Amino acid sequence: MAGHTWAFEDTCAWLAAHTAMSVLTVLLRIAWRTVAAIVTRVVADGRDTNDLLAGLARIGIDEISYRKGHRYLTVIVDHGTGRLVWAAEGRNTDTLGRFFDQLGADRAKLLTHVSCDGAEWIHALVRQRAPGAVICLDPFHVVAWALRALDKVRVRTMTKAGVRDRHAMWATRKNPPELTCEQRTSLSEIADTNRTLYRAYLLKEQLREVFRVKGNYGRQLLAGWLSWASHSRIPEFVTLARSIRRHRDLICNTLDHGLSNARSEATNTHLRALTKRAYGFHSPDALIAMALLTRGDLCPPLPGRAA
Repeated sequence: MAGHTWAFEDTCAWLAAHTAMSVLTVLLRIAWRTVAAIVTRVVADGRDTNDLLAGLARIGIDEISYRKGHRYLTVIVDHGTGRLVWAAEGRNTDTLGRFFDQLGADRAKLLTHVSCDGAEWIHALVRQRAPGAVICLDPFHVVAWALRALDKVRVRTMTKAGVRDRHAMWATRKNPPELTCEQRTSLSEIADTNRTLYRAYLLKEQLREVFRVKGNYGRQLLAGWLSWASHSRIPEFVTLARSIRRHRDLICNTLDHGLSNARSEATNTHLRALTKRAYGFHSPDALIAMALLTRGDLCPPLPGRAA
């Protein structure tokens, strides 16, 4: 271990959180691996003096792919503060079980709401370890299911018709206010010439509306959407309706409590940005340390400055 002073390491950690790694390594004349080691030590010290799992009530459970080859992190975000409070390599029952082991049975009983995706293993473990928590299915993932179904309809119908339209994908996927002029034209042509794809597009938009309005009205829209999709004669959306019907109770929890993984998704976006800033991480531990430094409020102040 290099003989760096506490002031040097705190300065390094602060710069790691606020500047590009290429700038930091040149400024402090150290290698990226040294930066990663320093950040890991600073974060470990911070976790020793700050209990990130204290006071949790509403949490989001999500996963992020951090490297090719199905390498994933499981991340836990506190909905109350927006902080990243826990992360570990893997995405399975054993990984998430380690979070609940560290949280402890007494504090797990204090969890009131958990937002997550549709993975049944997450739901089963939450029900076992935090039986008092209401499970809310994340709207982002539900709408993503609809987008995948929509893409399949687009490819199937346009291939069958022999039509090529480079604007069609984004014209059907994007929110209407965000469409460019070319994409609006493409969508108009789809409405005139490809009724199946246009109905699939409307089904996707209606599902988004369900989560926008929330509450009892959202429940009513969901019931109508399920009936529409089930009788649409669009195979991809008939299948989607079956999946959503299986998760209907969890989706209704989301509509009632207004909980989503938006903050978890923001953390995931931040983690992807971190990997680009650091040109890839050599270990998940280094990425987790950087994530906790920047999203877990563990970044120290610059030496000699007020916190």
